[in-house]
Amino acid sequence: MAKWGEGDPRWIVEERPDATNVNNWHWTEKNATPWSKERLQQLFDDFKIGQSDIECVVDAVDKCTGEATVNNRKGKLIFFYEWELVLKWSGRLLNNSNLSHKGKLTIPNLSEENSLEDVELTVTIDESNDESETLKQFMYNVGRERVRQQLGVYIKELKEEYSKNLILPKKSDDGIALNANNAKNAAQKTASGVTTPSSAGNNSSNAKSSSVGCKLDVRTLSMCEEFHCNANDLYNALTKPDMVTAFTRAPAKVDAVRGGEFVLYGGNVLGKFEELVPEKKIQQSWRLKNWSSGHYSNVVIELEETSSSTMMTLKQTGIPASEYDAMRTNWHRYYWHSIKQTFGFGSSIADAL
Repeated sequence: MAKWGEGDPRWIVEERPDATNVNNWHWTEKNATPWSKERLQQLFDDFKIGQSDIECVVDAVDKCTGEATVNNRKGKLIFFYEWELVLKWSGRLLNNSNLSHKGKLTIPNLSEENSLEDVELTVTIDESNDESETLKQFMYNVGRERVRQQLGVYIKELKEEYSKNLILPKKSDDGIALNANNAKNAAQKTASGVTTPSSAGNNSSNAKSSSVGCKLDVRTLSMCEEFHCNANDLYNALTKPDMVTAFTRAPAKVDAVRGGEFVLYGGNVLGKFEELVPEKKIQQSWRLKNWSSGHYSNVVIELEETSSSTMMTLKQTGIPASEYDAMRTNWHRYYWHSIKQTFGFGSSIADAL
């Protein structure tokens, strides 16, 4: 944490009385997977779908696999969820034989990547006959829409439940009356004379013009990941604008030449290429937008093709210590897992995370 009067004012704890995630600048994350599994079970437990002469009901959630997380990045909430569901259903024609027929409704791709209208729902029956085919058609025409509505309830509640306390209020929003003089005096004592009360009060504006740099505690990150593709394919995925746009799911600027710039994830990741060796090596000056002005880490990505896959090793030096744990997680989530999922280069979610 920077001392008073030193470096980027976004790190100054005075901005929040509890000194927690100042201005929501760090990546924070909540795991919504256990809650989601329980809520999806509740939403479809004994869920009835019917009309005058037809009665269908979801008897059980036969399969519920996937994950859900909620992230706060620079004060913006981002929801990630990816589920595969299989619902067991049964139905009967009330004015006919009254026999019960059973089937399944499969939802393979419930995720934030697809609008609710685009989520695929497949209806099947266990045994085919005139009655069961009528019920199947009813579930296709009416049941699928009712199930979509329940999925919409889950998505709405996920966003409401996991928005709570993830974006923390700023000083002006806390509703806690701070004594400005006491805060300044406490800061002055903590800084052991580095600053004065008057300079503390004007720190935000002074930091922009001050020549004093931010003393950063930095870390080095190393990781290795296997991709089921050749080295050229992985190199292209990391350097071709259309492929980078595909796995980041956002417009990307990528000028893959020495000295060329890249801007990803809405401007939150940026830098330039320092060295490029096709199919072998990518070296970058790399930073997050919210890092101290002018501070870049050094990223070296090396590729080694084997008989059945490509091994990728990454070494990143100069990571602010406070960002180290999140950096490891986010390389996996937003780069390696996303590349594998988008281009079919990899393995399951569990292996990627």
